[in-house]
Amino acid sequence: MPTKETSTSARLASDKKMKIVYLGSGQFGIPCLNALAGSDHTITLIVTQPPQPAGRGRKTTPTPVAKWAKSHSQNLMETDNINTTENFKKIASLQPDIIIVIAFGQKISNQLINLPPKKAVNVHASLLPKYRGAAPINWAIINGQTQTGITIITLAEKIDAGNILAQKKTQILPQETAEMLHNRLAEFAAPMLLETIDRIADGTATYAPQDHSQATAAPRLKKSDGFLGFNNPADSLERKIRGLWPWPGASAVYISKKTQKPQQVTIAMAQVVKTSNPQNLAPGTLDQNLNVICGQDSIKIIKIKPQSSRTMDFTDFVNGRKTQPGDIFTKIHDLASPDPHK
Repeated sequence: MPTKETSTSARLASDKKMKIVYLGSGQFGIPCLNALAGSDHTITLIVTQPPQPAGRGRKTTPTPVAKWAKSHSQNLMETDNINTTENFKKIASLQPDIIIVIAFGQKISNQLINLPPKKAVNVHASLLPKYRGAAPINWAIINGQTQTGITIITLAEKIDAGNILAQKKTQILPQETAEMLHNRLAEFAAPMLLETIDRIADGTATYAPQDHSQATAAPRLKKSDGFLGFNNPADSLERKIRGLWPWPGASAVYISKKTQKPQQVTIAMAQVVKTSNPQNLAPGTLDQNLNVICGQDSIKIIKIKPQSSRTMDFTDFVNGRKTQPGDIFTKIHDLASPDPHK
């Protein structure tokens, strides 16, 4: 017969098991979902964006989170508006203890945020208040940050402005692309999230307000953010190449001196080469070593992706097009200009 002490222990353990509604769409949240699925907590519903056209064939494709939910036999809702009355009632009927939001892609109403007893928390890929917004990983690399990390916050009316529940730092590695850092931070976040919701469940979590005066923006990326201008220093271009891979990619137009035929390309990997440019070549010109002259120093292209083609070593690109010194890389919107060096 169970004693009073064992009954109390069982009740306390049960109180720490939370019912979770998960809102997310992107691949970034998958390691966290795996961690939650293996924990004592229960995912009662997963909400994600509807299938969207993707890939070269524009085939309608479920989100990574929808695919995960189906493969793990989870209760799934696909909606383009989480805040409808019908959706609110469905979530309320599940009586969740907490809502977890990771890379969801929709603004969430205060009514929904305040529905569960433990409210809603968000996993964000920066050291908040720095880099609030949709693309914190990309902008941290582009802007030359040496550190980033994961911050877990409460959801607030203003984007990424909630109270900090947990924060951990990590170094940005010298050759790390946005894709590589994205994947590493996603794994980095999973144990942090479990620790944080366990503290929320047992009442030991701390809620620290952000210093809003230190906030910086990480706006959603556009294709045009990747258009390379070779008047800029080589180190800033190299960071842009890493920070925008694989999307939208750091792009330019290659023009062969021999054929004058332009071709749009995406530079996938490059290195900075210190140079004094003794021949006074215009930015964007290939020098005798087939490095691209920049406003300061030059870049050595390692990997390149021609439009509608695969990513390849630059040596294969050179051999296939008989690339030579004097060929030009120019900014995409400058193609119509009579001077391709501008």
